[in-house]
Amino acid sequence: MGGSHKEAGKMYSGEELSFRQTIRGSEFSSRGFKIIIDRFNRKVLVSFDGNQVSTENLSWLKDVKSKVGLGELNPQPYWGFDDLKHKAGTKLLNAFYVFADVKTVNRKEYYQYNHALMLQEFNFNAFIDALEWGKMLVDFDARTGHNHGTKFRIRQDHLPVLYAKVTEVF
Repeated sequence: MGGSHKEAGKMYSGEELSFRQTIRGSEFSSRGFKIIIDRFNRKVLVSFDGNQVSTENLSWLKDVKSKVGLGELNPQPYWGFDDLKHKAGTKLLNAFYVFADVKTVNRKEYYQYNHALMLQEFNFNAFIDALEWGKMLVDFDARTGHNHGTKFRIRQDHLPVLYAKVTEVF
């Protein structure tokens, strides 16, 4: 489902393919992908619906149809809740969220720290809700020869929602 990498034949082999996509739970992407939360089976699913592909991606859709068909992904990629909870919980257990203004003088950056929050007790249910409501995004950056992996990205103003305890430091 990937297309030719822009550096194929230059920096990478001529066959290098790239698939980059940001998906969320609140709506389908322009290429027909969406995050589905299956609470019963405790899975975060990656879903595809060819009917949701935008008109600007119709040539891509035609290529997908010829290579793999337009049905739901099979096998359907997913993350189990327990695996996600463990991984996210180890990375996000506690954190500080610091707000700063930045100014550049003579090509040097200066920061003025204005506000800080101490975030404690990661709340996995809030993580799942953020995925479902589209407040957290999933970025895919897959390539045939050098895969940059998958990333979960939350909108900055929603980070404190992922914690049971939020304390203003200053």
